[in-house]
Amino acid sequence: MKRRDPATRPDQADLDALVEALLSLREPAELRAFLDDLCTPAELEALCDRWRVIPLLQAGVPYREIHDRTGVSVTTIGRVARCLERGAGGYRLAAQRAGFPASPESAH
Repeated sequence: MKRRDPATRPDQADLDALVEALLSLREPAELRAFLDDLCTPAELEALCDRWRVIPLLQAGVPYREIHDRTGVSVTTIGRVARCLERGAGGYRLAAQRAGFPASPESAH
């Protein structure tokens, strides 16, 4: 396994290639198979944990209650909340397209 500085991001060309691969998949079963091959079980669990807390955060549920309901760490919940608030907008866009209600804060 490569040793990397945790502050570094993937090479832009490599990230673009991964994005193109994801966009090439047309059916949910295709994407599921790709993710099963691409990610370890722990990585998939981490991705699912992050996604699972988004509707709860948008509903204004307190971090501790989200943790109690889901078992997701308060640290992870906080990171997702920061990305929802100040991130690149990917979580917000995906949540909107998934039909999650917008958070009261985003209505301002």
